[in-house]
Amino acid sequence: MEFTAKARFVRVSPQKARLVLELIKGKRVEAALNTLAFTNKGIAPAVLKVLRSAVENAGYLSAEKGLDVDLDNLYVKNAIANEGPRMKRIRPAPMGRAYRYQRRMAHIEIELAEKNKAAAPTDAEGAAAATPAKRVIRKPAVKKAAAKKTVAKKKTAPKAKK
Repeated sequence: MEFTAKARFVRVSPQKARLVLELIKGKRVEAALNTLAFTNKGIAPAVLKVLRSAVENAGYLSAEKGLDVDLDNLYVKNAIANEGPRMKRIRPAPMGRAYRYQRRMAHIEIELAEKNKAAAPTDAEGAAAATPAKRVIRKPAVKKAAAKKTVAKKKTAPKAKK
């Protein structure tokens, strides 16, 4: 089962939001909450709010629908920041001109999932699975020593007698 939470029209560029979201992808919820609490980016509190909302959604759905969800076993499956609409703005420029710039927005979405516990194998499967596979140990390749170069001896001119 997957649980999502979205924050739309957040006044931050998606590129900056992705920097923070990359920190929590694949982590357990508890570790992600701690990471966001101590991240020194301006968008971190907004992402923390969305993550908490996703955890609350998981708790609510488990209570309402009677699902057996272990909140301690949740992890951040996906965290993305899509681009929202841009606000076009104008800034005064020299000689009566105007420069246009854009204020970007992001739609932040966090998806949580529950880690599957390893199922215990049955007796028929367990016997085959319980025996460890043989590991093949390779010997490291032996490098040949480089052949020594022989230095050509220079012929010296015979000394002239005076």
